[in-house]
Amino acid sequence: MVKTVFFGTPGFAVPTLARLLASPHPVVAVVTRPDRPRGRGRRVSPSPVKSLAAEHGIPVLQPERLASDAVRQQIAAYEPDVAVVAAYGRILPDPLLETPRLGTFNVHASLLPEYRGAAPIQRAILAGETRTGVTIIRLVREMDAGPMLARRPLAIGPDATSSAVEQGLAELGADLLLEAVAEIEAGTATETPQDHAAATFAPRLTRDDGRIDWSRPARALHNQVRGLHPWPHAFTYLDGARYLILRSRIPEAGAGDGAGVVAGAADPAPGRLVEASGDRLVAAAGGGSVLAITEIQPEGRRPLPARAFLAGRRWTPGLRFDPAP
Repeated sequence: MVKTVFFGTPGFAVPTLARLLASPHPVVAVVTRPDRPRGRGRRVSPSPVKSLAAEHGIPVLQPERLASDAVRQQIAAYEPDVAVVAAYGRILPDPLLETPRLGTFNVHASLLPEYRGAAPIQRAILAGETRTGVTIIRLVREMDAGPMLARRPLAIGPDATSSAVEQGLAELGADLLLEAVAEIEAGTATETPQDHAAATFAPRLTRDDGRIDWSRPARALHNQVRGLHPWPHAFTYLDGARYLILRSRIPEAGAGDGAGVVAGAADPAPGRLVEASGDRLVAAAGGGSVLAITEIQPEGRRPLPARAFLAGRRWTPGLRFDPAP
């Protein structure tokens, strides 16, 4: 048995904690972020990890900051063999990394050394990657730079959103972590150094990452829509009003019969609506490409499929989406 302290916060971490709780390895404590306002109502509520730990009667620690002797002493009192980290949300200070007898290990949602950082799933989709994966590493001082115990790939479908890919990686990571813990217990784990020269980075997302630049090719915009779902969402403006673009697709060549064409130009300006009829809401993008919007949300209102959004609206030639009001 390997006594484990678990660090994690969002839904991504839940499968890993659940697998540990179902394993022979006792989870002696869970460390998660403090309760925060969540959801549309902004009600203060526990993290998904805290909720699961509470169901199993596991002691939960929620420090505002980790860099204190008191926190380290609390964790040391559990005499953990290992610490497991899965999307905790903060960098662990060196004294905490060194507290468990056998080390601290992280479930990272990329094939390291690619996409080190806070948003590996979203950044991979934004870049148009067709493959990602999970890596189990030993945590060291440098972010996501520790030696690798295991890696496993996962395909990214052409229309997969970051939320869908995250779910697949969460399950994959949970399985891989349990395999790694078994090898750590048996003393057979192999740690492979990363090729630091090949490292790429995945910085934290900001709301402005969602701003659509219609001069970019439709494929890049489609990647933006799916990569930023469910947060912060791709967004654009029409007649000064802000809209979230929740779902999109790349129309097949020759799709549609031309009905509902709004802009008659052979090569319409980026952002110009070229179709707005039935369930077809299509805008011009860069390089002569077009993007079909299949779900859209006016700011402050509910999401709508394209057909419902278009119903009863009158569209006039020249309407276009813009990156700013």
